[in-house]
Amino acid sequence: MTEPKGQTKKTRKEPEEEALEPSAEVGEQVNESIIETEMSNVKPLGEVLSEAEKAYSAYMEAERQVARIYRENEVQVADAYKRAEEQANLACQESIEQASKVREDTIGRALKVCEETERKAREAYAKAREEAEQANEEAVAQALKARDEMIAKAWKIREETVSQAWSIYSKIIR
Repeated sequence: MTEPKGQTKKTRKEPEEEALEPSAEVGEQVNESIIETEMSNVKPLGEVLSEAEKAYSAYMEAERQVARIYRENEVQVADAYKRAEEQANLACQESIEQASKVREDTIGRALKVCEETERKAREAYAKAREEAEQANEEAVAQALKARDEMIAKAWKIREETVSQAWSIYSKIIR
């Protein structure tokens, strides 16, 4: 017969030990007291099974709690990841918007500079053209004046020459 766990094993006395005992009656009383002590320590099988079932139920409940805690932790980690991802997306979006704003501001300033430069270039062109026209008009007027003076001088010389030639001719013919 096997002994349940937790129960003490009744010690068997060797024949030599019995011979050493002073009396059989004292030995019998000791044996009875040991048996009574062991019997009082022995739990009925139903009680042991009930305790085992309770322990198993407590173990299963603890296992369910551990699984629940792991699921809750997984949800918390997933939520933390989502928050971190949202923060990263928000920071990225803000950076993109800021970069776009800087780009638009820079392009706007560059356009103003370009327009101002074009305006100044048109003004400089108009001024240079006006000066060139004025210089041309002055040069043409001067050239015309010089031509007219030269023509007048040449006409005068011609007149003088023709007059001299007639004067010489008239002297010759006379």
